[in-house]
Amino acid sequence: MPDTDVGPAGSPDRAAHVDREADTMIQMLTPEGERPEPTGAALEYAAYVEDVTDDDLRGMYRDMVIVRRFDAEATALQRQGELGLWASLLGQEAAQVGSGRALRPQDFAYPTYREHGVAWCRGVPPTALLGLYRGASLGGWDPAEHGFALYTIVIGSQTLHATGYAMGVQRDHAVGTGEPDRDAAVIAYLGDGATSQGDVSEALVFSAVYNAPVVFFCQNNQWAISEPNTRQTRVPLFKRSSGFGIPGVRVDGNDVLATLAVTRAATERARSGGGPTFVEAYTYRMGAHTTSDDPSRYRIAAEVEEWKLKDPIARVKAYLARSGAADEDFFAEVEAEAKQIATELRVTCRALPDPPPESMFDDVYAEPHAVLDAEREEYLAYRAGFADDTEEVRT
Repeated sequence: MPDTDVGPAGSPDRAAHVDREADTMIQMLTPEGERPEPTGAALEYAAYVEDVTDDDLRGMYRDMVIVRRFDAEATALQRQGELGLWASLLGQEAAQVGSGRALRPQDFAYPTYREHGVAWCRGVPPTALLGLYRGASLGGWDPAEHGFALYTIVIGSQTLHATGYAMGVQRDHAVGTGEPDRDAAVIAYLGDGATSQGDVSEALVFSAVYNAPVVFFCQNNQWAISEPNTRQTRVPLFKRSSGFGIPGVRVDGNDVLATLAVTRAATERARSGGGPTFVEAYTYRMGAHTTSDDPSRYRIAAEVEEWKLKDPIARVKAYLARSGAADEDFFAEVEAEAKQIATELRVTCRALPDPPPESMFDDVYAEPHAVLDAEREEYLAYRAGFADDTEEVRT
């Protein structure tokens, strides 16, 4: 049944539809924080997290708490005029930390503009992200150093960049060698709204035809700004990739353990030469699309309250507490650390220097470029003339 025919959020028909769809969704940690024996589709992926220890789970919990605190601080900074804009990840911490932790050092990630949790996992300083949204830099980090490309604002275009890079990895013979430190995977992050873009379809075509080592990690947060997912597609997103010859899988995007397992499986498939995979991480954007958006104008409060019960951090905390893997002292330490990081970040962000305007010409090309050099000189001459005019007015 197409999603458009199942009724509004909260209706019995939609609830039944969601229950049927849940049968195909990989989940390993329930919203109540229970870790049941894997059954059904989850059995296939259970082996990918057999080595996950309590210490690993505590680490993932710590990552998610810090990222959420950082995200809240960035939102506050924007409200106070310190940032031009901010795209919150609230509610999507598990999808990003789980997939980010599945990557190896030689892998490469292509984000949109919301992958703050993946950036954290790849070692990108949070200040660098704030510098971009403050207008103090054009990126602020070295993509090669972190295996993490610069944020992409143009919806879906990064999937083409990822596919091209993955084809390059193939030609560098860094796929299917069996060497754990050599074989590499590429992961392209995208949202549900991006699947309606032509660029994404082209990326799926090329990656399938060339069997490129790329994972398309789609965070289906249910809303493409104000457009609900039900108006974007007639079938679940993960089923659309089969038309391109790419296997698709749906995972509970609020389950960090399941997300880790599915991403590990997909990236290992890519590294071994198995080709692309499409992952739909079923999650929810609990905040606004960006700080320029007011979601109360297009979605009902009951829907948000329903998803709060599936909070990705609360379920890990419940599991750690129930299993005895963590106590109140641990949770308090993590909260204190997150608060300290946010405090330091606020100070650092406000102290970021304004860059000289002509720096917009920097880092466009790897090598000197005659046209760009001429444009820079023309701009400098223009600015110098403006300064003279200002001086004349003063005198």
